[in-house]
Formats: sequence, C-alpha cells, structure tokens
Amino acid sequence: MTNAELLRRKDAATPRGVGVMCNFYADRALDAELWDVEGKRYIDFAAGIAVLNTGHRHPRVMAAIQAQLERFTHTAYQIVPYAGYVQLAETINQRTPGDFAKKTALFTTGAEAVENAVKIARAFTGRPAVIAFGGGFHGRTMMGMALTGKVAPYKLGFGPFPADVYHVPYPNALHGVSVEQSLTALQHLFKSDVDPKRVAAIIFEPVQGEGGFVIAPDAFVAGLRAICDEHGILLIADEVQTGFGRTGKLFAMSHYSVCADLTTMAKSLAGGMPLSAVCGRAEIMDAPAPGGLGGTYAGNPVAVAAALAVIDVLDEERLIERGAELGARLKARLESVRPQVQQIAEIRGVGAMVAVEFNGRDGRPDADFTRRVQARALEKGLLLLSCGTYGNVIRFLFPLTISDTLMNEALDILVDALAD
Repeated sequence: MTNAELLRRKDAATPRGVGVMCNFYADRALDAELWDVEGKRYIDFAAGIAVLNTGHRHPRVMAAIQAQLERFTHTAYQIVPYAGYVQLAETINQRTPGDFAKKTALFTTGAEAVENAVKIARAFTGRPAVIAFGGGFHGRTMMGMALTGKVAPYKLGFGPFPADVYHVPYPNALHGVSVEQSLTALQHLFKSDVDPKRVAAIIFEPVQGEGGFVIAPDAFVAGLRAICDEHGILLIADEVQTGFGRTGKLFAMSHYSVCADLTTMAKSLAGGMPLSAVCGRAEIMDAPAPGGLGGTYAGNPVAVAAALAVIDVLDEERLIERGAELGARLKARLESVRPQVQQIAEIRGVGAMVAVEFNGRDGRPDADFTRRVQARALEKGLLLLSCGTYGNVIRFLFPLTISDTLMNEALDILVDALAD
C-alpha cells in the first residue's frame, strides 16, 4: 500500500469538504513521532490539532483504555451510569479555576461542548443572545459556525446561521486592535445592535487557537468580567485548545485574576479519545431540566478512563512545567534567527502554546511565506500547522512528552526551513 494509492482511493470515496493537509497516510505513531504507510518518519508538531499533550499512545493512557475495554465499552451514561464519569466530573470540578461550587457534564467533541455551554447559559439567564469575537473558532456545528469569527473556509455556503449571535474585534496589538478598542466595540454593540439585558453569554478563547495563538491581555479579560457582572451576562471560556497543560497551567484561565462562569474543554482531555466537557458554577449547570443535556456517546467510558489517566500523567510527569520549559526553548530559538528572517513579525506564546507570525516587507501578512516554511519543514520530516485570520501564522503543538533529543532535532529542522 502506497500513499499515492490511498490518495486516489480517498479522492474517489470521500468529499472534498473534508480537507486533508498531508499527502501521506499514517501507519503508526509513538510519543512525538509518526510513521506513514511507506515507512517515512515525521516529528509531530501538530498532535492531532492540540489533542496529544501526553503524546501518541502514552503507556499509562493505553493501559487505562485496555483495562476499560475488558469491562464495558458503552451503556449510555443517561441510561446506566458508571463511576468513571462521576470521578472525572469531580476531578474537573476541583481543577478548573474558581473557588466556588461547580458541576461538570461530559460530551464528545469540542463543538458539542460549546453548543451545550450556550444551551446552559440560555437556560440559566432566560436570554437568547451570545457575543463572540473576530478570529475565534468554536466548531463546525451550526451554532459553532455562527460563533466562529472566520468565514473561509468554515462558513462558506452553510448559512443561514442561528440568530442572535454577534461579533466584536478581539484585541491584537500587531493588527492594530487595542484592549480599549475591543471593549469599546462591545459597548457600541450594546448601543447599536443588542440590548445587554438580552445577552446570555460572552464566549472567548483565553488564547485564540485558529485565530493565531493570540493571547488575551489581562485587562481585556478583567474588562469582560466586569461587563458581564454589570449586565448579568455569563462569561464562557472556551478552553478546548488551551486546556490540559498547553499554556503552562492546567487551564489558561489560571493565568488571570478573574474566573469564567462556564468552561468548555476537549482535545487533550482524553489523550486522543473523543471526549469533551462543560464545567461551571453549580447553580448555572443545574439550570437545564433533566434530559436537557447528554448524548448517546457523551462521556463514553473508554474515553473517560483515558482522561483520568491523562490527568495523572500530567501531574506525575510534571508535564505542565515541562511544557513551559519547552515553550521557552522554542521561543528562544526563534528569537535567535529573527535577525536573519525578516518575515518574522512576532513570536508569541504562553507556556507551550507558541506561534510565529510572518509579514512581508510591505508589513502585510505573508501567507505564501508561511506555506513555504510549512512545506519545507514537512519535506524534512517536521509536521507543522498554520493558523491565523490571514493564514500567516505557524503554531507549534508538540506533545509535552517530547524528548530533548527529538525537540532539538525538530528545532534544527525548523531553523533550516526558515533559512531555506
């Protein structure tokens, strides 16, 4: 079996709407390495889009999955409950930011978590409207697309979208949007488009993922909290990509002095198994009536077992601290070549959530240079992902378990790709 053969079969059997970045097909993977069906090895700095903070096939996670497979794989928690779901909910309640009583509901995907967070917010407040931000990404479901602040490729041809969803600019100093301008735009929205007393929630990413790893300034998050408190609006932190150690804390909101009312999470929660969650203030989470939340596969027992193991691994192997060290090393290496790579407009990141943005000599976003760096790195065996509103950002999502030797090899490839 070759990559070319599989490519032909893929084109004949699957729709073009499922866009595929790589032209090779995975055969096996371990930790931060992946091999294709022809035996070529890649260093994986994509990690299934931030899913594998504990790496491919971590032994502890695999053992937990195998043990659960020997017991049962599915009952539907709403029909026959099981202890793992309760244990994971208790753990998440204890570990999310906020010194208040919390409850957690489990789901399957990040988009599903976002959808349910909106449902919960509407049920609690009795209000319909939701505010999100330009550049944000919240999923590919209808509500997820409505909340997402990027048209191409996510919204093209799929409208109309759910009503009562509004967007304001997200602060980004490099692109000329200050915290004051963003918060002023929110106040202007209240004057021109929606009464704040009709707004159920404001949803934001503490660090935008698809938007380019743009970090929310402290003053911005504090400003959102103050506006929400003033108008009785709930604050939802979308931690689907930032959660579980990526930012040098278990959750990105731990970097701030204020807390969200609801937190969505998924991706690295379960080490590659499909699982998501919504955690929030207990009284808010209890707003939906019995039966209003759930799903046939929500909180699957195998995925739950994996998640419990992931949290143990993060703690016992000190991967959150490890990730912060690796992120600092990556940023230092990028800074060292910055004088030679004039396209580097900004190197940014918190913990292991690091990105580099490229502009041309005219100061405009340079998506073409970004694609060339990405392609050259892939030729050399390093898998990178792009992101950003203009497609001119490379984000780095290496497993936090990556060895020093492999990290150094990857950084050498990255520097060579930038030089080429």
